Amino acid sequence: MLIQLTYASRTSKTLVPDDLKAILVASQRNNTRVGITGALCLTNGIFLQQLEGDRTAVSLLYHRILSDPRHRDPAILDFAEIVSRKFTKWSMGSLASLESNRGIYLKYSRSSSFDPYSMAPTTLRAFFDEIMSNAAWVS
Repeated sequence: MLIQLTYASRTSKTLVPDDLKAILVASQRNNTRVGITGALCLTNGIFLQQLEGDRTAVSLLYHRILSDPRHRDPAILDFAEIVSRKFTKWSMGSLASLESNRGIYLKYSRSSSFDPYSMAPTTLRAFFDEIMSNAAWVS
């Protein structure tokens, strides 16, 4: 069964661009091996990630994330069976800075501060659909 899991967590410490790059490189390497694809956003100290792949593989990855000391206050925001993947081009993409994508973040936020914890699953799905088409990504 192919599933999609969206979660948010707060960073336990301030992360610098090199930290995010290291996370992205490790995720790309590890996710390729187990057939997981997805996207990662880090904004205002909040990780927002959408993972897709085999249910068992995604569940195992999420449980590893729960034990990662860089994360606190983790919450599953959406979980669904899907027919096809959205992120077919990469094992893990990373959305560029808030400044580069301010309009998209603002479009889906209830306030001027991006807070995925307060977003409905349908809003999260629309956000990820839009960033696939219109956002700046870390290369």
